[in-house]
Amino acid sequence: MRTADRPGARGTASPVRRGRRRAARSGLVAAATALLGAVAAAPPAAGRDGTAAHAAARDRAAASSAAGREGTAPPAAARDWTAAPAAGRPYAYLEGPAGSVLQDTLSVTNPGAAPLTVRLSGQGAPVSFAAPTVTVPARTRADVPFAVTVTSDTPPGDHRGAVRAAAAGREVRVDLRLRVSGPRLAALTVEDVRVDAATGALRYTLVNRGSTVLAPRLAVRAEGLLGTVLDRPDRALPLTLRPGERITRTEPWPDPPALDSVTVRLTATAPGAAPATARAEAAFASGPALTGAAGLLLAAAGGAGWTARRRSASRTQRAPAGATP
Repeated sequence: MRTADRPGARGTASPVRRGRRRAARSGLVAAATALLGAVAAAPPAAGRDGTAAHAAARDRAAASSAAGREGTAPPAAARDWTAAPAAGRPYAYLEGPAGSVLQDTLSVTNPGAAPLTVRLSGQGAPVSFAAPTVTVPARTRADVPFAVTVTSDTPPGDHRGAVRAAAAGREVRVDLRLRVSGPRLAALTVEDVRVDAATGALRYTLVNRGSTVLAPRLAVRAEGLLGTVLDRPDRALPLTLRPGERITRTEPWPDPPALDSVTVRLTATAPGAAPATARAEAAFASGPALTGAAGLLLAAAGGAGWTARRRSASRTQRAPAGATP
């Protein structure tokens, strides 16, 4: 009976024990999993502190380098700033007489999220600002006044220039158009003409007596005792003359006559101006030419004396032959 009862008892108790063993194993697995998670979440060991610090320093250096690159390359919004004449005009237009100071306004718009410093200057015109730079707050438009000084010697007519604004690695040029009022008069004179008898060089002075810029042309002609010795048609000179300006120039004459008395005449012209003429006298006499001339004169004098003596002797001989006994 005990033998029969033992297997039955074992069969009845075995499922209970197996459940308990499975529960124990599940608890162990859960405990091991929790232990591994705690180890993974724990701070690094003392032996790895140097490596971790080095990695952190490397990360900080990379972040600093990235920040430096961001500083040299401004954001796109900062580069989108604009500069233009006030009131939406396509260019700045000013008009006034010579000697006046004209004013206008430049609008600078900053759409970025940070203040923007803009450098201001002029080109091709006497433009001045109250300060060389202006700082425009974020998402703001600043209207900056500027002045253009028209000097007293500025000729009447149209002139061009530009207003320059630079910021965030970019420059904007605003077209500036200036009209100076006043009568337009073209007048040109030639003065102080001199001839260097040693070299033949011609020196002269051109003077703009009008109120407009002139582009002069020059013609040269020289007459000697026996006719024309120099004839140069008019040609453009490589210069322009502002109102009131004068300039002295030299005209070369590499082959002047060796022995002659000449009259040099210079004629200057310019569009819209009456021709201006000036003249100078010069006598050329080089050493060899003088020697040759003296020889010719002596020869001529000797020939004339010989001819006179011969004629006198001929008359003397004819007189007795014609006498009456």
